[in-house]
Amino acid sequence: MATRHISRSIVMQSLYEWDFNQMKGDLMSIAHKNTDEFGAGLEETDFIFELTEGILKNKEKIDEIIEKTAPEWPLPQINLLDRNILRIGIYELLYEDKDAVPPKVAINEAIELAKNYGGENSRKFINGVLGTVFTVLQGESES
Repeated sequence: MATRHISRSIVMQSLYEWDFNQMKGDLMSIAHKNTDEFGAGLEETDFIFELTEGILKNKEKIDEIIEKTAPEWPLPQINLLDRNILRIGIYELLYEDKDAVPPKVAINEAIELAKNYGGENSRKFINGVLGTVFTVLQGESES
């Protein structure tokens, strides 16, 4: 399994734990704990902390985008796991270096997380929301 995929899994687990506990506690401490526990053998862990910190810093904007692109699903009603996979995917679509993480890679990685950890409909839901975000971003870049 690729290092970045494992790193995204650790970020997802950390976000899930933090969100499950009503965002109490320090997300970065949770990420460090989960990296120690689940990231044994990873040579490069900087990506985990950059991604976690970026999501934390931009969470309000990311959550607004989720609410706009999935209007029939208020944020608290979105499955906890799906909500945090979307946060990862949207962060990567908006803020990651497009050369390091092309948009299609960000979407595919989020879908893989949904396949591996989510429920029966998670993959379709994640794909639909991130596809909408990507389409909107494409339209904005062409304007």
